Amino acid sequence: MALLLQVAATIAPVLLLALVGFLWMRLGWTYDAEFVTRLSMTLSMPCLIFMALVRSDVDPGMLRDTVMAALASYLAVGGIVWGLVRGLGLDMATSWAPLTFGNTGNLGLPIALFAFGQAGFDLAVVIFAVMAILSFTFGVWVVAGGGNPVTAVREPLVWGAVAGSIFLALGWSVPGWAGATLDLVGQMAIPLMLLTLGVAIARLRPGALGSALWLCLAKLAICVAAPLGVGLAFGLPRLALGVLILQVATPVAVTSYMLAAKYDARPDEVAGLVVVSTLLAVPAIPMLLIFFV
Repeated sequence: MALLLQVAATIAPVLLLALVGFLWMRLGWTYDAEFVTRLSMTLSMPCLIFMALVRSDVDPGMLRDTVMAALASYLAVGGIVWGLVRGLGLDMATSWAPLTFGNTGNLGLPIALFAFGQAGFDLAVVIFAVMAILSFTFGVWVVAGGGNPVTAVREPLVWGAVAGSIFLALGWSVPGWAGATLDLVGQMAIPLMLLTLGVAIARLRPGALGSALWLCLAKLAICVAAPLGVGLAFGLPRLALGVLILQVATPVAVTSYMLAAKYDARPDEVAGLVVVSTLLAVPAIPMLLIFFV
């Protein structure tokens, strides 16, 4: 019972902030989600990622192994999902990216921070960076049905991850005033993302919820089994293994819906995946945390 209460206390701030955003929208109050998302993705998140890596006390070897395990996990998940989508005759542009990539930013980062502390958060940041690079390159290419997959090089969060990795590898630091400024900017990211998640869910008009349930259950099973197998194969310690499984197993991100709407890839179906997988995550994530907290 004490462990269950600890897990509930861990995810409560995440759910409550998302609920505030949901209720804000339902009350009809103005919320410029496009502006907030741009602010988070182009300014606040890059600062958060950069400072997390610069100040990381995690063993560099563990960080390296976690990055490699994250890459291997997403490749495994992507390959399995590709076969599943082809086997079921689903539209690849609609289904592949949402079923492969999760909400590692809005949900994964804050839960990792509250559940595993700063060390777990540092690992979650590098996994998020791996996911973001894959999602903004090959993921966008699949959703768009072609195009240039190297557009990720223009994403500030990618540069934040690259710069932070360089500073971490070389043992560099930043001046106190610069670090304090970047910290203030980065601290906006998590609450803003959680509020925006709630607002976005309130705005969704999901479709095909019946099929979405089975697809989301399959996604959850694949996204737990793949990182578990990869993490064990890489010999990750308990902390890194727990964070890896948490990040890969997060539900479908709202950004998947935004991309589907942008490229006309059946956005209502993707909205159904977002809603159903997020609801499934409410019991699923606490159950996963019980094994690692």
